[in-house]
Amino acid sequence: MTTFTKALTLGLTAVGIAAPAMAQDLTFWSWRQEDRAVYEKLIEAFEAENPGINVEFEAFEASSYATILSTALAGESGPDLMMVRAYGAFEAVAGANYLMPLTEADVPGLADMTGPAIAAQTLRADGKIYGVPFASQTMLVIYNKDIYAQLGLEEPETWDELVANAKAIQDAGMFGFANGTATAWQNETIVSALASSTIGAEFFDEIVEGTTDFTDPRFVEGLSNLEEISAYFPKGFTGLDYASAQQLFASGMAGMFAGGSFEIANFRSQNPDLNLGVFAAPGESADDEKLVGVFFDGGYAANATTEHPEAAKKFLAYTATSEFGQVFANELGNITPIPGVTFDDELINEIGALNRSAVPYIMLTNFRYEEPSGSVLLQAEVQKMLAGESTPEDAAKAVTDGIATYYAPFQD
Repeated sequence: MTTFTKALTLGLTAVGIAAPAMAQDLTFWSWRQEDRAVYEKLIEAFEAENPGINVEFEAFEASSYATILSTALAGESGPDLMMVRAYGAFEAVAGANYLMPLTEADVPGLADMTGPAIAAQTLRADGKIYGVPFASQTMLVIYNKDIYAQLGLEEPETWDELVANAKAIQDAGMFGFANGTATAWQNETIVSALASSTIGAEFFDEIVEGTTDFTDPRFVEGLSNLEEISAYFPKGFTGLDYASAQQLFASGMAGMFAGGSFEIANFRSQNPDLNLGVFAAPGESADDEKLVGVFFDGGYAANATTEHPEAAKKFLAYTATSEFGQVFANELGNITPIPGVTFDDELINEIGALNRSAVPYIMLTNFRYEEPSGSVLLQAEVQKMLAGESTPEDAAKAVTDGIATYYAPFQD
């Protein structure tokens, strides 16, 4: 407090006049530059209900955000509020004591969120929550409804029906799937989107418990099915990058795209006339549970050294309310972990329904904390397998052996 401010406060007190409340200015950093208008709308609603708290939203390029944020936090010049990633990337920030721990008293909405959502923003070392989860992403099959209708196809109930659909599309002069494997992270995505039902929920439970590993026949079968259906990827798909694959699907040259729910907004932006549908890739039998892979994208957190901790907690509590979640869902097209939120978009409603039968996006949720990460291993091995340089069994063993260098249950 400056000498002038002290004098003014003392003077007002002496004459019996209350000093005005000092404004609390909070900075809020994000990597979502494209979402600025929606966040500013949400902030405006918060400020209207909380006079005296001002929130300034600042967004950075997504690819450089992690470096900018960590550098600022290390130099004690970071924001009061921030978006943080989940799982391993989250722990790099929370584990350095940069974030404020949160309780259900601070953010009552945390009590209503699911265990997997909370786990994505929980530091394993101390079991404390440091962020408010903001969105889940679902790995599934996105398809062109008009192409399906043109060819008289139905959503598949079995793996063989999915293969038959892909063949019918290819026979009609289009690509069954638009996917390529040149962009490494896409290889992890297609495993989750296409093989989860074949692998089965029990396998994922056992992996988390440490009672099996990736050489398990169920996982190998999932990779074998992926190898089979890659016959209906574009010719030369091993050299096809992510952006080009997106363009193939958006242009109507392919009937299906194995990917994440985050693709939908981009496809609609590229081609507003696309008539999209979604389904979980089926297992061998129609009786097999149809599963999607799910992960949580990130969370909202507060700087442990903010000068306005109570104001920061108040904003974080707001991000866990149904009012916030409703705008977030309908205007950004994301599935929020906040219960009770409804979706105006029927396609998002369908994805929400599919999420009731979900397995974890396992390499991100459980094996991206140490090196070599499960993600790096799986991406590289699937790339080799689909290029014909290895077998599903080889890929599964290489992934297991890599993780076993630090993960005790795989060392037996």
